[in-house]
Amino acid sequence: MRQFRYLGGVAVVASLWTGLAHAQTTVYIPDVVELSGPGAVSGTNWRDGVVLAIDEINASGGILGRKIESEHLDTQSNPGISRAQVQKVLDKEPYVVLGPIYSGSVKVNMALTQAAEVPQIVGAEAADITTQGNPWVFRTAFGQQFSMPKIANYLHDKLKVKTVALVWVNNDFGKGGRDNFLKEMKARSIDIAADISTEQGQVDFGSDIIKLKSAKADAVFVYTNEEESARFLIEARRQSLSTPLFGETTLLSQKVVELAGPAANGVRGHVGLSADAPVPAIQEFAKKFNARYKYWPDHNGIKGYTAVYLVKYVTEKLGKFDRKAFGAAMKGLTLTPDKAPGMLMEASWDQNGDIDRASFLAEIVDGKQKIVETLPKLKPGKPE
Repeated sequence: MRQFRYLGGVAVVASLWTGLAHAQTTVYIPDVVELSGPGAVSGTNWRDGVVLAIDEINASGGILGRKIESEHLDTQSNPGISRAQVQKVLDKEPYVVLGPIYSGSVKVNMALTQAAEVPQIVGAEAADITTQGNPWVFRTAFGQQFSMPKIANYLHDKLKVKTVALVWVNNDFGKGGRDNFLKEMKARSIDIAADISTEQGQVDFGSDIIKLKSAKADAVFVYTNEEESARFLIEARRQSLSTPLFGETTLLSQKVVELAGPAANGVRGHVGLSADAPVPAIQEFAKKFNARYKYWPDHNGIKGYTAVYLVKYVTEKLGKFDRKAFGAAMKGLTLTPDKAPGMLMEASWDQNGDIDRASFLAEIVDGKQKIVETLPKLKPGKPE
């Protein structure tokens, strides 16, 4: 029995030592994202970008000599499940949490990462995510308070529209976008001819198109998620809606173009990120992504890829794995591709965790996204 207890004790010590050694050679960065449900199109793009970046970084020696250890937990596009999944990864003491993309999910789970003082890098765009004083949440996409002024200027200054109809999805993403869009339209004295709410996962847009035809607006602004955007465009084409269609990044995304086919042609709008952007680093990334996954990435694939590289560069700048120092270093940070090539293009973060970088005006031509103009950053940043 003494020998058995001795051997058992040796096994426990060996197990603890192995676990400690593993922890010292790896860093845990979990990914909580939409892999099923309405957000699956966005989430799988994000996940594949994350995996590509992790594999590249690990192949080159990891971060400060540690390999990235990750796992991908499905939120099922459900805020409640998202919260449970974030709690699950927090129990494992992560260095940084990646995701989710859906604003409603981020709103319910970012309180958990805040309480645990763990940085969270998200793909969500709802304006109020970064206006609540949470010092631990950081964006990879424009908040609506940054993107809507750009599309509003386009409609007012370039297209000279007097009236616009708005179609939006009734979730946190859509509500935030609607509120900011209406604010920007009012500031430019553009009248709202129709204000149409649609549902997440909606299949039939027939009655919505009828309402838009009756509104007789100068333009229609569409702010829905990817799959719903494609269905909307297909129905608009079927009913021969002649009003020019405009949108933000989701409406012009690669997945919407693929799903909508010819119905996407002619759509115009503002895109924060695009695989078709006239940026050599982004084009090279898109080729690598396509070679591995056999499809072209949308903005979410780029966001997931750059999120991982953001962790790498900030940590290497600090010279240590320190979550509090990471959060502090993000405030006022600017990274440039000459020193941080994995970021693909220059990006800055303000004191709220909002991102600023150049963006693009685009049009869908012959089934492809054509960039027609590059818009500069809102504020110049001092490179690190």
